[in-house]
Amino acid sequence: MSAIRQEIIQKTAQVSREVTKPFGNSKKIHAGGSRADMRVPMREITQSPTRVGDRLEQNPPITVYDTSGPYGDPAAEIDLLAGLPDVRGAWIDERGDCETLSDLSSAYGRERAADAALASLRFGPIRRPRRALNGKAATQMRYARDGV
Repeated sequence: MSAIRQEIIQKTAQVSREVTKPFGNSKKIHAGGSRADMRVPMREITQSPTRVGDRLEQNPPITVYDTSGPYGDPAAEIDLLAGLPDVRGAWIDERGDCETLSDLSSAYGRERAADAALASLRFGPIRRPRRALNGKAATQMRYARDGV
């Protein structure tokens, strides 16, 4: 393993520990998704009490949608070199509106992937790209309009 690669591994291990520290006054929670294998990340934020006259009134926590993925979740194990788990792959496959490409679709991407000089900078397994099937629109807007 090259010195550059080892240095990257050490730095990403440190970053991995840092990005899973919880945010102050909040905790990551998950709501059930539309499928058993989907969970919607939420953040429960603790509020400070409010002074009302001579007493303190407790305020309920506020729950908000959390877009940070597994980051900020102390239970998550993050490996920046391996990438995030494929949590939507089965759902995408079951929709039947996309296909997985056999290779990168751009000449530039294929050229970079074949360049041995860049091997020490590459991340772990890369998922193959997907594209919508002919006549299909695999976009968030399309799914929203279709009520998916």
